[in-house]
Amino acid sequence: MSEFTLNAQPRTDLGKGASRRLRRNANLIPAVIYGANKEATSISLENREVAKLLLNDACYSSILTINLDGKKEDVMMKDLQRHPAKGFVLHADFIRIVAGQKLTALVPVVLLNEEDCVGVKRDGGEIFRPAPEVEITCLPKDLPEAIEVDVANLEVGQTIHLSDIKAPAGVEFVVLLADNDQAVVSVNASRVQAAADEGEEAEGNAEASAEE
Repeated sequence: MSEFTLNAQPRTDLGKGASRRLRRNANLIPAVIYGANKEATSISLENREVAKLLLNDACYSSILTINLDGKKEDVMMKDLQRHPAKGFVLHADFIRIVAGQKLTALVPVVLLNEEDCVGVKRDGGEIFRPAPEVEITCLPKDLPEAIEVDVANLEVGQTIHLSDIKAPAGVEFVVLLADNDQAVVSVNASRVQAAADEGEEAEGNAEASAEE
């Protein structure tokens, strides 16, 4: 599990106008911490620290530590509001993490041995990823940075579903708990090959019609 820490300041001046002033005058980002049957806490974060944090994709699915006036809280990032045109962060929401209490999170799927995948290397197929991330539930101590899937032996036309993947210890896949399954990765015939096959099929049909 990665360790990330953000230093925060308490925020008492609330509202849209106050948030705009905070971003414009102090280069701070308004944020809120909620959950664990406690009152929501309004905070502000250094824009520079948040920008640095977001450079690491693992931060989106890891437990973070908020240091507020020397008091630390474990949280997960729940939502980021960004400027629609410029992309910078306008507001952040964090949810408290309680030790011994299960959490639900989206974690990325990492493919292993893509370069050796037989469906690609031998047969010229293309890897398709319908689920680049999956929803899991687990205790905070068991939270994985990612779900790893080995695709070395995946052939063209084959698909790996969640039910085919062994979850890390202490981790459960949410959709499987609801008796559903989910395609995670497959190898499809390349578009070029598929188009060529369709062309050959059409040509064959035309020849058969001519012979009749």
